[in-house]
Amino acid sequence: MQIRFQLNGKPVTVDVPPHELLSELLRDRLGLTGTHVGCDTSQCGACVVHVDGRSVKSCTTLAAALEGATVTSIEGLADGAALHPMQQAFHEKHGLQCGFCTPGMIMSSVEFAKNNPDPTPEAVRHWLEGNFCRCTGYQNIVSSVQAGAAAMHAQRKGA
Repeated sequence: MQIRFQLNGKPVTVDVPPHELLSELLRDRLGLTGTHVGCDTSQCGACVVHVDGRSVKSCTTLAAALEGATVTSIEGLADGAALHPMQQAFHEKHGLQCGFCTPGMIMSSVEFAKNNPDPTPEAVRHWLEGNFCRCTGYQNIVSSVQAGAAAMHAQRKGA
């Protein structure tokens, strides 16, 4: 079946089989390999992207369901060479080690921060329960999300 949707601000028209997953479409056919697949069972969160502004796990989302949707992957988060405030915060606060979980962590955190400009560490940890990191103790991730949320809020206030 043919679907049409917006991907990272650009229109896309593509034929998809009914069983194809969003993660497969992004990685294998559209070449956007920033979306990682760690488990194929919706457990780890490495595959999180935004569909119509909400975080979804792309390894369990059918591509055929994207008709008319707006999809943002980690590749579409930055504004050209300027990192998104959450990406910048992860960089500055060392919220990554191997980087495998980072795209999903960032995408989940962006949605969270839209409604939480000053989150507590407990609130961040609760939100990220569906995103696993096997390298860190999460403290730098939590600090990154808090800093990113503050930066996103400041950017919105300045706009």
